[in-house]
Amino acid sequence: MKRFFIVSLAVVYWGGALQAVETNPAPTLTLVEAHEIALKNHPQIAAANYRALAAAQVVKQTRAGFFPTATLYGTAVGADSKASRIEAGGLNNPSIFERAAGGVTASQLVTDFGRTANLTASSRFQSRAESQRAVATREQVLLNVDQNYFGALEAQAVLSVARQTLATRSVLVDQVSLLASNQLKSELDVSFARVALEEARLLVQRAQNDADAALAALSTALGYRDFQPFQPAEHSLAAAVETNDLSGLTAQALQNRPELLALRDEQDAALRLARAQRDSRLPTLAVFGAAGSSPAHDNRLPDHYAAGGIQLSLPLFAGGLYLARQQEAELRAKAASELLRGLEDEIVRDVRIAWLNLSNAEQRLQTTEQLAKHATEAYELAQARYNVGSSSIVELSQAQLELTSAQIANTNARYDVFIQAAILNFQTGENTRMNAAIYPMK
Repeated sequence: MKRFFIVSLAVVYWGGALQAVETNPAPTLTLVEAHEIALKNHPQIAAANYRALAAAQVVKQTRAGFFPTATLYGTAVGADSKASRIEAGGLNNPSIFERAAGGVTASQLVTDFGRTANLTASSRFQSRAESQRAVATREQVLLNVDQNYFGALEAQAVLSVARQTLATRSVLVDQVSLLASNQLKSELDVSFARVALEEARLLVQRAQNDADAALAALSTALGYRDFQPFQPAEHSLAAAVETNDLSGLTAQALQNRPELLALRDEQDAALRLARAQRDSRLPTLAVFGAAGSSPAHDNRLPDHYAAGGIQLSLPLFAGGLYLARQQEAELRAKAASELLRGLEDEIVRDVRIAWLNLSNAEQRLQTTEQLAKHATEAYELAQARYNVGSSSIVELSQAQLELTSAQIANTNARYDVFIQAAILNFQTGENTRMNAAIYPMK
């Protein structure tokens, strides 16, 4: 009997070893490598970065109002007679002279009493807000990577438990069948053992499907369109977050979350835009200049020309346009303030929930460890009792089932600690601080 048991274990072991040799092993993937791949491949991160770069160009557009503008002109005009005039369609000089001329005009804003400065500041705050949104998108993508990474590890660990259960029950079927053939056990024991074996086979099939689905989800989280057969590397529990006091975590979240920073910048941008719209009712002072020459022209025109001037403009009436624009910007600033307050409330709530979930996950891990320990002891005792004939196979099967359930529960609790720790780090903005040092925004 002992020899048969050893041979059965050897067959299971070497069968699995040969299968592993025939199949090419998947490349190992660490969590840091997963982050780097996602930052490089994920389309959401690329789109957020492009939006941030586009917003930075708006700053240059509004800031251009401080600099002079120059335009080069070339003109060639032909007239049917020296008395050609434009008699309708405008208030400009209607005379038309034959000429071919080239010249340059330049203008420079002297002051618009702060309007351009406020527009530039508003666009700068909008650019900062878009940059913070890019950071928030990056953190959301990396959190998704963490969840799918540890989810894949969890699914593979459950698959390992299922395979171990299948191997154990397969050996039991062989053992009971041999004993039944020697009239030492009944056919009922064989039937119960085979039922347990098929249940274990179903467990392996479900676990294999879950493991494949988890790896497919991980590939998508990394930014791949096609499936990538990675093998996530194991992590120790020492890498999990240390739960601090809730008030400190909440204060950290209100300070670090990029979504909050983006809304604060949006509020400042709306306020500066409101000031710019207010300033649009003030005068604008600018200087102009023009110079050029005409190598071929009517004899009434000079060979060269140059002129300059100062222009002061003051809007008198526009049907309430400027005031409406100012009030619109002020109302949008108030709306941004209310959205900011609402988001702060949501973040305080999310931090509390994440903190509670992590605490519960750590407690469940301790409980399931004890559960797995006691289930192992109960299974070993039931197996010993069955081997000496003092218990039925029903008791042994129940002990096997409880051991498998305890091992799966312990596996789920173990990786749930990692997932909840990643969520808490995300909610408090700790990931933002760490990732900013590891993966600086380009």
